[in-house]
Amino acid sequence: MRNNLKKVLGTLLITALAAGVAACGNSKSSNGDKSTIKVGSKDFTENLVVGEIYALALEEAGYNVERIPNIASSVIHTSLINEEIDLYPEYTGTGLLSILQLDLITDPQEVYNTVKTEYEKQFNLVWLDYSAANDGQGLVIRTDVANKLGIKTISDLQANAGKIRFASQGEFDEREDGIPGLEKVYGPFDFKSSKVYANGLKYEVLSNDEADVAPAYTTEGQLVKEEFTLLEDDKQVWPPYNLAPVVQKSVLDENPDIGEILNKISASLDTAKVTELNAAVDVDKREYEEVAKEFYDTIK
Repeated sequence: MRNNLKKVLGTLLITALAAGVAACGNSKSSNGDKSTIKVGSKDFTENLVVGEIYALALEEAGYNVERIPNIASSVIHTSLINEEIDLYPEYTGTGLLSILQLDLITDPQEVYNTVKTEYEKQFNLVWLDYSAANDGQGLVIRTDVANKLGIKTISDLQANAGKIRFASQGEFDEREDGIPGLEKVYGPFDFKSSKVYANGLKYEVLSNDEADVAPAYTTEGQLVKEEFTLLEDDKQVWPPYNLAPVVQKSVLDENPDIGEILNKISASLDTAKVTELNAAVDVDKREYEEVAKEFYDTIK
C-alpha cells in the first residue's frame, strides 16, 4: 500500500514537473494556437510607430503580443540577445557601425547583406527584408535660402558656405560622420557663422531666421513643412539607415509566418511615408498608437 502510494505520488510529481517545464519552454498563447510575441521598440517616435505596426500585424495574424516600448537605444540589442524581447525595428546603418563596429559602407544592399550575415553568425538573430525607408544623417536648409542661392545638394552648400549660417549641435562638428567626414569628401565648409543649439530647437531656430542650415535625420516629421528642404548627399558620404525587423532566429523557426507578416510591413514603408507618420505624432501631436493603427488599416 505504501509502495503504491509512493508510485502514485511520484507519478503526480513527474507530471507536474513536466507540465511546468513545458509551460516555461514555450510561449504559446492561452488558446494554444499562436505564440506570445514580445515586440520591443526604441524610445523615439518613429520606432514606437513602426513597432506598433508590427504588433498590430501580428495580432491580426492571431498572435498574442506583449508590447515593450521605450527601450533605450543603447540597450535594446542586448534585450533582444537576452530574450527579453523577440523582435524590434532596427536600422541597417546602426547594425553596421554601432553594433558590429565595421567600416563604413554606403551601398544599401551591401550594408544589409553584411549585417544579415554577421548578426546570424554572431548573435543568432535574423534581419528580415529591409524597407526603402532611410532614417539617416542629413542636412536641412530653409527653403527660401535654398531657392535664393540655388542650393539642392551638399556640394551646392559647400560652394555657398560663406553665405550660410550653420546651426550645429556641437558634437556634429567633431563626429566622424559630421563635419570632419563631410570635409574629407566635399572640401572645407567655411560657414559665415556657426553656433551651437540644442537639437530639439533646430527647427525653431531655422523658422526664426536665426540660422540657415542644421543637421537633421532624413525622416524627421518637420520635414513635411514646405519651409524646410532636405539636401541631397550627392557624393554619398553617409551610410544608409534602412529600417527592418530584427528577430530571434528561434522565434522564426517556431513561427515561420512571422517573416512574411513583417516583410509585408517593410514593403509598405518608404522615407516619405515614415516622415509623414512621424509628422502626425511630432507636428500634429497625435498619439503614436492611433497613427500606427490608421496606417495599418490602409495596408492590411
